[in-house]
Amino acid sequence: MVDGFRGVVTFLDTIGVYDIVLPFLLIFTIVFAVLDKTKILGVDKIDNRELSKKNLNSMVAFVMALIVIASAQLVRQISRIMADVALLLVLAICFLMLVGVFFKDEQFDIEKIKGWKAVLVTLMFAGIVIIFLNALGWLDFVFKLIKNFNADWAATTLFLLITGGFMYYVVRSPSPSVPAGGESPKKGG
Repeated sequence: MVDGFRGVVTFLDTIGVYDIVLPFLLIFTIVFAVLDKTKILGVDKIDNRELSKKNLNSMVAFVMALIVIASAQLVRQISRIMADVALLLVLAICFLMLVGVFFKDEQFDIEKIKGWKAVLVTLMFAGIVIIFLNALGWLDFVFKLIKNFNADWAATTLFLLITGGFMYYVVRSPSPSVPAGGESPKKGG
């Protein structure tokens, strides 16, 4: 059964659905929507209502979509970007599902996240970020650093932290002093 679906996907790829049809539809839809909303190409008055010129909007969107799919490089970039956007959307929905566990029958409201809920939501967000970075392979560098961590790295890190702390202590601006009576000094006399 799975091989049948895989065959359909392969067939659609062979006839160019992913390289031509979908990018064309995406560009056409976005350009047409922008032109229709902004009414850049003018309006038609019908029954005292101003409607955008859909015939011009559709022709401009059609031509722009054809120009975009003529460039294989642009189509590759669009496919890569849309894959990243889809992955980000899936991660956002996963995060919202995890946060939704804490809101029994209530509607989700960021203002209601306080106390231990805020800590758990923060941990879940960090977990989602780690999953995302690991899926992209960006955590390999961090794992290699941890694997190769030894006494020399520890000493260097401690030295840099102490040096940074000392520099912050020396450079920071002094806080206003409070007199012995406990009141702050009054300005102007």
